[in-house]
Amino acid sequence: MSKLEIAKSFDINIIDVKFIADPHPTFQALREFDPVHRNADGSIFLTRYADVMSCFQNPNMSSDKKIAFKDKFGDTPLYTHHTTSLVFNDPPYHTTVRKLLASAFTPRKLKLMEPLITRVIDQLLDTLEDKKEFDVIEAFASALPTEIISFMLGIPEQHRHKLRPFSLKILGALDPVVSNDRLDLGNNAVEDFGELLAELIAKRRADEGGASDGEVLAGLIFGEVDGRRLTEVELIQNCIFLLNAGHETTTSMVGNGISMLLQNPDQLQRIQKDGSLIDTAVEEMLRYQSPLQLGNRMVTGEVELSGEKIEVGTYIHVSIAAANRDPAVFTNPEQVDIGRSPNRHVAFAKGHHMCLGATLARMEGKVAIGRLVARFPNLRANGPPELLPILRFRGFSNLPAAI
Repeated sequence: MSKLEIAKSFDINIIDVKFIADPHPTFQALREFDPVHRNADGSIFLTRYADVMSCFQNPNMSSDKKIAFKDKFGDTPLYTHHTTSLVFNDPPYHTTVRKLLASAFTPRKLKLMEPLITRVIDQLLDTLEDKKEFDVIEAFASALPTEIISFMLGIPEQHRHKLRPFSLKILGALDPVVSNDRLDLGNNAVEDFGELLAELIAKRRADEGGASDGEVLAGLIFGEVDGRRLTEVELIQNCIFLLNAGHETTTSMVGNGISMLLQNPDQLQRIQKDGSLIDTAVEEMLRYQSPLQLGNRMVTGEVELSGEKIEVGTYIHVSIAAANRDPAVFTNPEQVDIGRSPNRHVAFAKGHHMCLGATLARMEGKVAIGRLVARFPNLRANGPPELLPILRFRGFSNLPAAI
């Protein structure tokens, strides 16, 4: 098919594994021929950087998903979770929860976490050196955020192996079209993790001055904004949100970044020769394969995108992945350049929904990837990788490597 035919025939609700494997030819066609693309259900799919930025920053765009998720999930645990957590809400509720969470992400608090991150990474690297061959995701990329989120929420060691499966099942239910089996898995994950968190919350309430582990959990339990504290349901669902926001996306950022270097050995050699490139390298990893690929907004007032007026009530799909390879903003966007500067990617979104943990994620990525490539000069791929079979988030289920 021609680019025009690809653009006109696209429907976000009808995609296949080929599209998930490489959506960028389709994004190129849409940016060029149909940047404000209407799907069969009336929703709009955006691929241009300027339009995506407008959605993130326009006050007439809502993140509230109560109506859309009622149709999608019905009265289920997934509906309760996604309509209660921070990301799918607008002010004033969004403002209240964000203020409570923000106390855990101050520069001072994050600086205190750097030794923990470095210690965990060095322990993982010691283990990898003994193995010689390993799966980057299981043995490395998912292990770091597991430890960090467990530290923040005070999750005991015996439960930590459950975190990534919980996260993948809950996030997988956010794809535009989801099977009943995946919905069941997501609902069960919300219930199971909720029960675990309820126990942790009860124990922490009984020990207000407890240890530093679980400081974020304590902040959510005992903190208040303008005299308001979170309810039990709000507490549980926003802790689940922290797991999803801080675990799977960090796992994917590290995995995607290492994959990018393995697929571009000239760039891997470049960073091994000059470790100071790690800052710009991580930004390029976030741009080139954004862990979060797709966002959504609802039009609530007058909005114009690429010269087209959009009706109130229109549901918008915001393609972060497409925006991050828009040639109007990025020179040679399909090429990897770990020294790219400036790099105005939107992997962490923009506006009042900009990722609260962006600084922590960058820190984890720099330490993890920087120390890995420095320690193992013979790092190489060791078999075909396997992508997660989901659209909204991009990452690997396995990524074989050897040193």
